Amino acid sequence: MLGTGNAMVTKLYNTCYVLSEDGRCLLVDAGGGNTVLARLERAGIDWRALRDIIVTHKHVDHIMGIIWMMRMIGQHMSEGSYEGEARVYGHDEVIALIRKISALLLPEKVTKHFDERIHLIEVQDGETKNIIGHDVTFFDLHSTKAKQFGYRMELADGRTLACCGDETYNESERTYCENADWLFHEAFCLYGDREQFRPYKKHHSTARDAGRIAESLHVKNLLIYHTEDRTLETRRQRYGAEAAEEYRGRVFVPDDLETLELG
Repeated sequence: MLGTGNAMVTKLYNTCYVLSEDGRCLLVDAGGGNTVLARLERAGIDWRALRDIIVTHKHVDHIMGIIWMMRMIGQHMSEGSYEGEARVYGHDEVIALIRKISALLLPEKVTKHFDERIHLIEVQDGETKNIIGHDVTFFDLHSTKAKQFGYRMELADGRTLACCGDETYNESERTYCENADWLFHEAFCLYGDREQFRPYKKHHSTARDAGRIAESLHVKNLLIYHTEDRTLETRRQRYGAEAAEEYRGRVFVPDDLETLELG
């Protein structure tokens, strides 16, 4: 987990993470700035090993770090120190915005690699791509804020991971999320703090909501992220306990830079 916080955090980094297996790495979102590079370094992940990136939506706390990744990858391609190709997956609005921001802010020595070695791949609702050796199916979250895609990944031994992006679960996602071994779901705050943080106005959930959703979907493991950062000292314990009031499976509330085995 490179970051576990929501858009407005200052003590955490914005939610983004790397899935890795046998030396292959997939970056999912990149937070709101070049801190993604520092987080990759602190996690012991060489950004040059990243060949695949998923961008869920165009909010600043998810997409601006991607521009820094494009700069680093393209610059080092030009210098001969990044081998091979890179692939960025996202829906049409995400891909169009990456192209536009890159054209405005990045030098030609970076953008000249677009569509030749840096492939910006537009994915459709329900489309499946093979990424780092696993089938990944993208699905529309039907967000009313900004178009956003989640995904379902087929892991080893028939296990599955379902990611609901950073908005609360929509019933239209059941086909992709039900019976998953892992559900990645946001929880903006505790239910008891809802008046302070107003998650529902922002189309977010509480830890209790995330637990209720996980139980209704019959998933085995629930990972909670995209939280506030004012309760860090007690976050793991209290978020986990609140989710467990509604959910009988295992609950994980990771810290920034924590590594989990998806076994």
